[in-house]
Amino acid sequence: MSSGKTALVISAHAADFVWRCGGAIALHAERGYKVSVVCLSFGERGESAKLWKQPGMTLDRVKASRRAEAEKAAQTLGVHDLICFDLGDYPLRLNDGDKERLVDVIRDVQPAFMLSHSQYDPYNTDHMYATQVALECRMIAQAWGHKPGRTVLGAPQLYLFEPHQTEQMGWKPDTFLDITAVWEKKRAAIECMEGQEHLWEFYTRVAQNRANHFQRNSGGQSGGRATQYAEAFQSVFPRTVDEL
Repeated sequence: MSSGKTALVISAHAADFVWRCGGAIALHAERGYKVSVVCLSFGERGESAKLWKQPGMTLDRVKASRRAEAEKAAQTLGVHDLICFDLGDYPLRLNDGDKERLVDVIRDVQPAFMLSHSQYDPYNTDHMYATQVALECRMIAQAWGHKPGRTVLGAPQLYLFEPHQTEQMGWKPDTFLDITAVWEKKRAAIECMEGQEHLWEFYTRVAQNRANHFQRNSGGQSGGRATQYAEAFQSVFPRTVDEL
């Protein structure tokens, strides 16, 4: 049953939403959220080395393969709407028209919260560029003077999901989410990403390590909740709450 709530993920490449917030997607989908995912690119040039090593591989074939993987993973996680912009990668770039399209998506979805990459990533500038764009388009979507008469955006939190090498990114998690109940869905979605099989076990270990942090920050050995798998996020904006 739908809760009427929505969420939006802005993913630079086709697999990013799976590794980094697949658990959050599945968990909120089970709770009735309609979770939309925007894939700005398929990661066809820079994140598909396994496919490019096959004889006779072409760009179109790589893109088709990555699209199919993303669609299968999205279905596994319970994504409400997978929107593929197909803008290319390495480098990822959006023109004004692309940004207008993303603003329209944000306004249409009206997310309770948004998810995207760390704000700094020297290893993959596509990632931090995607978040720069997410912040810019979030701002535009809030502007009453942008396409007057259309519903404006409120102030959804933007959570930054975990980058690959946190120490190099200036990323500091302040939110831990228990995804144990939906781990099997996330692992199944991870295994949909055949073009990056080398990352399957890495992100399994990340989830296990974050579960330890969840338990420690929820009370540790003096009453912390036992957790097997978790995801971590960094919030960009102050949060307003009625209780801690």
